[in-house]
Amino acid sequence: MGYDKKVSDAARAELERRRLLAETTASANQERFFAQCPRAREVRSQMASNAAGAAKAVVLGGSVREELEKRKAKGLALSREYEELLASAGLSREDLEPRYACPDCKDTGYVNGRMCQCLKQLRRAEAYQQLSSDLPLEKCRFDNFLLDYYQPGSRAYTQMEGVLRACRKFAQNFRADSPSILFKGGTGLGKTHLSLAIANVVIEKGFGVVYGSTQSFAVALERERFGREGAGTFQQLTGCDLLILDDLGAEFPSQYVNAMLYDAVNARMLGDRPTVISTNLSMKELEDRYGERFASRVAGYYGKLEFHGADVRVQQQRRRMGQ
Repeated sequence: MGYDKKVSDAARAELERRRLLAETTASANQERFFAQCPRAREVRSQMASNAAGAAKAVVLGGSVREELEKRKAKGLALSREYEELLASAGLSREDLEPRYACPDCKDTGYVNGRMCQCLKQLRRAEAYQQLSSDLPLEKCRFDNFLLDYYQPGSRAYTQMEGVLRACRKFAQNFRADSPSILFKGGTGLGKTHLSLAIANVVIEKGFGVVYGSTQSFAVALERERFGREGAGTFQQLTGCDLLILDDLGAEFPSQYVNAMLYDAVNARMLGDRPTVISTNLSMKELEDRYGERFASRVAGYYGKLEFHGADVRVQQQRRRMGQ
């Protein structure tokens, strides 16, 4: 999955923390037991030496079978003694072994070379946490996108009902090669709300989402251009499973940023990676602002959803004032 590097690094760091905690706790428990029962340390050492001696007997040849039988008998005797020492202390072998949060991968994140479910879940949780730390992710869901700000039966109501339905379907059926979408419409019509509602569902499905205002990405790109921050923003824009560019056209004009945005949009198009762009600009204004190549990519590759109606935020303010 195409997660932001910060998300993947944070998830791996959490797994490493869990693994170290399990292993250091087990080591401390073992040392306490050995301090109380020195004979147990001796037995463990003899068990290790006995096992190594068996391997050595195989290498050296001679009466291998006889030697292995002797080693086996000694090993069983030592094992029984160790179990008795543990029992006398009210312990079992498991009490001195690491108790990993995930027994499948032992908190490494991988099983037989494949990513474990625990790491996938951690990345989902971290992606949600990072995205929601700056954005009202929990407040922007499909079930609280209210159509009652539109007059039932009106053209705006019918249009927005269809937009909501299309966004739900896009999120529910999301795949790594889903189509891209352009949200077009004035301020306060729900473009950000539905973008975040899509992000909610797609993150829950386990995909990597990078969301941000175009202005925030523009600032980051300019900072990296002049070496004031480490590089990485362009890789975020191109590498995630779903990129959501909010409020395209509101950023400060810059030929460099325009070129980088074109490169990102073009790279995602060539790689069949979906993007959701929201803007207040018309197609003509997009062409004037970002150039014909950028506009042609959006016009030819993106499905378009038109947002109609009156500014919902203004209506909400009027309702609050009327209460």
